Amino acid sequence: MTGAREQVLASIRAALTGSVEGAPPPRVDAPPPPPAGDRLLELFIERAAGTGATVTTCNTDGIAEALRDVCARHGARRLAAPVGLPERWHPDGVELIPDELLSAAALDELDGVITGAAVAIAESGTIALDGSPDQGRRALTLIPDLHLCVVQATRIVPALPQALELLAPSITPCRRALLLISGPSSTADIELSRVQGVHGPRRLEIVVAANTTPNP
Repeated sequence: MTGAREQVLASIRAALTGSVEGAPPPRVDAPPPPPAGDRLLELFIERAAGTGATVTTCNTDGIAEALRDVCARHGARRLAAPVGLPERWHPDGVELIPDELLSAAALDELDGVITGAAVAIAESGTIALDGSPDQGRRALTLIPDLHLCVVQATRIVPALPQALELLAPSITPCRRALLLISGPSSTADIELSRVQGVHGPRRLEIVVAANTTPNP
């Protein structure tokens, strides 16, 4: 019995160390290269739309016009905005209310909010907000029913590890709270019935700004 036991254990040890005689070495396929350029942009648009967000593309000098069209589509006339929102993004005909610690009730009365984004993740269609001046505090994007978010195409990365590398300065030295948003707010906790807008906006509009727009 002892000899048989030792044989079994020796076989297990050999298998774990990859030294079984005649056994081929384990095959490890290299991961596919991450998408880049236009394909990265197209992948983000595809995956963001798959989460329930509505995605609009524009040139970098057409952000204000694109935001104006989105606001018109939703009938949004008064929106909150972080104090650092670039002036060139301000859409004509829309009143922007600077977030100078607006109360929850005041935010709820507005038609929505416009912010930028720190990073966007192509693999999951996720946008990440790190509290920078063009994004503001968490309440700004958790209370209004409509969130308009401007994503710079140069800030789109393939997957979460690359996003965390870009967000590291915000995470560690600045200790900012991060928001990772994949589509409109929703939950299926109540009898497994999907409900939108339980803990955030029911409508998410993403405006992707690039020097060129991808083919439809």
